Amino acid sequence: MKKWSLNFRIWHWVHAAVVLGLLGTVFLRKTFLSWRTNSELLTQKLSEINLEVTAEQAKVLAKAIRAPMWEWHIILGYALAVLLVWRIILFFTQSGKQNYQNLKEETFHKKMVKLGYIGIYGILLFMAVSGLIIHFYEALGLTKDGAHDIKEIHELVFNAVLIFVPLHIIGVFVAENQDEKGILSDMVNGGKK
Repeated sequence: MKKWSLNFRIWHWVHAAVVLGLLGTVFLRKTFLSWRTNSELLTQKLSEINLEVTAEQAKVLAKAIRAPMWEWHIILGYALAVLLVWRIILFFTQSGKQNYQNLKEETFHKKMVKLGYIGIYGILLFMAVSGLIIHFYEALGLTKDGAHDIKEIHELVFNAVLIFVPLHIIGVFVAENQDEKGILSDMVNGGKK
């Protein structure tokens, strides 16, 4: 019998791609596709060819440039919500819940790692739900100010995901090279119990 079912492994790698995609869209939004930076650039470059635009017009143009990328953030957010429901379902399978069985017998480090995973699932669930609320705020009867407040918290909690991803990658690398040889290949081929 495999340590990790095919269903769980597919979930893991699709989930990794979605989270990295979400991180990528946020990175682009905050750097290359920042409306603040690009609106200034548009104002300057248009001025050089004798076209004057107001700061508000430049802002609208800059946001329009990044809009297609932001649509990907929304699509990936839907995917994250679906993946979290899938993970909850997987938790009730042997492959999905095995990490949390016999927790009392684990070392302190292993307990902290496993509790960390539960914590990140909670954080990702918050991110998915708050993202959906932000996107559908009008249909939910929320005000624009209410949606903005939720967005502020959404962006703040995002930092936990930003911290977790490199820690997870580093942790897997360390485990692979110390006491859990094959941890990465097990998540590819399923491993053996």
